Amino acid sequence: MVSSGELEHVLAAFGVDVQDVKVNRLGKGNINDTYLVNGDFVSFVLQRMNGEVFDNPLGVIENFSLITNHLINKSSQRDSFLKVADPVPTKGGAHYFVDSYGWYWRAQNYIAHHPLEKLPTQHQAYSVGLVLAQFHLLLSDLVMDGLQDPLPGFHNLPQYLNDFDTVFSRHNLQQNSDVLLCLQCIDHFRGMATLLEDAKRDGILKVQPIHGDPKTDNFIFSEDGIACGLFDLDTVGGGLVHYDIGDCLRSCCNSGGEQGEGAANPRFDLDICATILAGYLSRSTAFLGKTECGYIYYSILLITFELGVRFFTDHIRGNLYFKVAENGDNLRRAVTQFRLVEDIAMKEIEIKKLVEECYRGEVAAPTKWS
Repeated sequence: MVSSGELEHVLAAFGVDVQDVKVNRLGKGNINDTYLVNGDFVSFVLQRMNGEVFDNPLGVIENFSLITNHLINKSSQRDSFLKVADPVPTKGGAHYFVDSYGWYWRAQNYIAHHPLEKLPTQHQAYSVGLVLAQFHLLLSDLVMDGLQDPLPGFHNLPQYLNDFDTVFSRHNLQQNSDVLLCLQCIDHFRGMATLLEDAKRDGILKVQPIHGDPKTDNFIFSEDGIACGLFDLDTVGGGLVHYDIGDCLRSCCNSGGEQGEGAANPRFDLDICATILAGYLSRSTAFLGKTECGYIYYSILLITFELGVRFFTDHIRGNLYFKVAENGDNLRRAVTQFRLVEDIAMKEIEIKKLVEECYRGEVAAPTKWS
């Protein structure tokens, strides 16, 4: 927890008197501590970077400035608008402040939006696909030499499995039905773990700048529920667009939601999947051909599996990475993802067919975009 005295000191670095504003925790993030700062003349998001997760928080902050500048410059072009937050400097003009404990703080302008845990309409789902494709297009010419790797090994599923094996071998885990489900799922799908990494190594799939975490919570939705931008650019780096496509569909197509009452019995919604893919593939043919599209099903399955492995490993390790309200939260999260993996695997034929139909343009866009 951040003390009131510490917040006062940090706010002063950004030129704000704590007496003139209200500060409230913001969002449901599992990693950083995030606050909304509101006053008569200021409104911005203040965030303490988790140095235990990000080995190089300054690199993440510098990435953010590089990426937002690139996107803002590109979005000035016609039909290229994509809403992103701008960095808010300290009163000394820096993009960060280091407190007395060595924690890095940064700020960005507040963007009012209307978060959605689910996508109830075709228009909303289609807009999510459009925004993700637009994000990839706008970043496709960003020189990656200037990007620092925010999380080395992020989305490297074989490495996550190696970590799991090491952690599991060192702990005497008490087994119950949830633990057994996790272990069985890991054993069953382990053999597919290298598929995306092998395709990357062989040059079948190309590396480019990606978001890294395009779950439902990280899309900016307008008042009418249409996606218009993306939050949380901390994980942007070089990777496969398939990581983003898979994670977006994993999150958006989980009809039970990941935190709500339906999380215990998740189902992969094929209708939402088709509509998001139709939106995405309508704008992504410049960098995604038929061969690359053939990996989309596997990206959905493996990214979902990856997250289950990460949650389960963190549960065994003692909840050192993902925030929890109580012990067992990460185990429940892992069970949700592994059950979703099983449902995705059962729908393999249908998902592959949807990908082919969307690639050929056979899934109609909602009226607004047709």
